[in-house]
Amino acid sequence: MKKTKLVVAIIYFIAICPIVYAQQKTTQLPNGWKITPAGKSIPLGDLPLNIAVSKSKKYIAVTNNGQSVQSIQLIDVKTEKILDNIIVKKSWYGLKFSADEKYLYASGGNDNWILQYALQNGKLRLEDSIELGKKWPNKISPAGIELDDENKWMYIVSKENNSLYIIDIVTKKINFTLDLQYAAYTCLLSKNKKELYISLWGNKKVLVFDIANQKIIQEIQVGENPNELLLSKNGKYLLVTNAGDNSVSVIDTYKKTVIETLNTALFPDAPTGSASNGIGISENQKTLYIANADNNYLAVFDFSTPGFSSSKGFIPVGWYPTNVKVIGNKIFVSNGKGFSSFPNAKGPNPTNKKQVVNYQHGDYSKQQSKIEYIGGLMKGTLSIIPEPSAKQLAAYSKLVYQNTPYSKEKETVSNGEKGNAIPMKVGDASPIKYVFYVIKENRTYDQVLGDISEGNGDTSLVLFGEKITPNQHKLAKEFVLLDNFM
Repeated sequence: MKKTKLVVAIIYFIAICPIVYAQQKTTQLPNGWKITPAGKSIPLGDLPLNIAVSKSKKYIAVTNNGQSVQSIQLIDVKTEKILDNIIVKKSWYGLKFSADEKYLYASGGNDNWILQYALQNGKLRLEDSIELGKKWPNKISPAGIELDDENKWMYIVSKENNSLYIIDIVTKKINFTLDLQYAAYTCLLSKNKKELYISLWGNKKVLVFDIANQKIIQEIQVGENPNELLLSKNGKYLLVTNAGDNSVSVIDTYKKTVIETLNTALFPDAPTGSASNGIGISENQKTLYIANADNNYLAVFDFSTPGFSSSKGFIPVGWYPTNVKVIGNKIFVSNGKGFSSFPNAKGPNPTNKKQVVNYQHGDYSKQQSKIEYIGGLMKGTLSIIPEPSAKQLAAYSKLVYQNTPYSKEKETVSNGEKGNAIPMKVGDASPIKYVFYVIKENRTYDQVLGDISEGNGDTSLVLFGEKITPNQHKLAKEFVLLDNFM
């Protein structure tokens, strides 16, 4: 019989860089949240999405998949140093070491291939590729990768043409394809390698694929936008993070049913918005660490008795955590946006005819300084955190609550001035009958309205001042400026 249980907390430059430093300060983010990352950290690239761990746990690899320079980084687990950094044209999520640690495979994003890197003496060298089809605009976009080294098979799922590919590793030829109907995120082999589990990112399901008979034998209903998969060491429990509803589904792989659902949010009935998208498990299989990307923390659960899990607390990490791995007594977390935002005073400027600006890309040339494209300014980080004691976890949990601007009370009651036309409580009377919300995309306040003297702006950043945008300036002056809106 299926049992679902909601559990909530009740306690409080991309370069080879050997520097590992403590991160203690609290940073205010532009979205109203604060971060105080625990542990120490290593700089990563633009939007790290996945961490792969080699079989011996000597190496981890990170794939950086953001808007600017994309890359694969190799890191020594013991020394916590970056050994190599390989720039790739396109990449997205998929990353897997071969069992013998001679190769690292990476999904090539919209180039529609899998890149094969040879690993020797702590360095990566591109050796080969496995083509799934012609490059973009042909829609394939491989995502998660799984390997059966013994039988020489590679399993790949895609997010554009919603397919499963089975590849012969020796010949590098496609042996089998299957239409999954919905965008897939990743895939994972069962312990006996007879079944393949597939998370359907575009649906609320985990599929069970029978490898011998090459067909789907089970569809398991889970939460919204299932993504990361984790299999317990004994192979009995499959865990899937659900980004669309702040949850983790725990599946009994023998019964093919969900036995419990963990609520990873800070409050029991918080609205959607935590974006659970990564999960790790302690070496003794008793503790879960779940990344909540949009809330900048790890939710920690006691998993000693699957089916009866309970929350232990929270750990503050960097901005937008994307993946979690546990090696020994250390937790490794990739933070997609690092530790802060940055101004782009030297951003793309259409009035500067000397700039050479490519679509969604920051540029360098001999005649100009770096073009600070906003989509590539924030570099990720790798947080390295010792597994906390109960006392330390309580302190971490209190810090996480202090860093959040959200509370249940603020859903219905807000701060304000008595007598103001804008009510402070939902349902209170107001003379306002209609609200027109005018929003302009892809420009900062300073770039358009920074020249309004009454506002808190920076005139040095103005690109489209009042002479160019008179209508927007008139609206702002007559109604509301929102210069400090977050």
